[in-house]
Amino acid sequence: MTFIKSLPMAMTWTRVVLIPVFLVSYYAPIEDARFWAGLAFMIAAITDWFDGYLARKLGVSSKLGAFLDPVADKLIVSAALVVVAVEYQNIWITISAVLILMREISISALREWMAENNARDVVAVSNLGKIKTASQLAALTWLLYGGELWGVNWGALGFPMLYFATILTVITWVQYTKAAIPVILETSEKR
Repeated sequence: MTFIKSLPMAMTWTRVVLIPVFLVSYYAPIEDARFWAGLAFMIAAITDWFDGYLARKLGVSSKLGAFLDPVADKLIVSAALVVVAVEYQNIWITISAVLILMREISISALREWMAENNARDVVAVSNLGKIKTASQLAALTWLLYGGELWGVNWGALGFPMLYFATILTVITWVQYTKAAIPVILETSEKR
């Protein structure tokens, strides 16, 4: 039973460990390197959803898990965005990567600030934020792989999916910021 209760935290740590795995796989001089890199990233993406679900279902949520989960997400997504921007050398991919990174860093900081002011719920993850994350993870998986499988050109599908995720990134960035403004104004008047 102890193993099952520690499984969500182990999955979060696995996501962090998979960063060097997908990076080494991507650049390794082996056949199907990009397939293995995409697979490692996809496994990490699946654990992103599954660890939180398991923690809630098993009632083993912790402050460390709540802190580490988004950090692990940001680390692996950031690494993948850099790899994809460098690989494709495409202005729209680069702009998407920069916007996504800017949003992730600023919203993480905003959530931290809101938590310090007992208002974390104001910027809790929305359903649109979850769709953004799923779209982003799918796009990055497809772009990392970049090849054909089962008659589908996954790299070609990755481009529009990343642009869709970028649009959702900007929308949620604005939504979270607008939701936080009253708290920011209220707390700045008290100081």
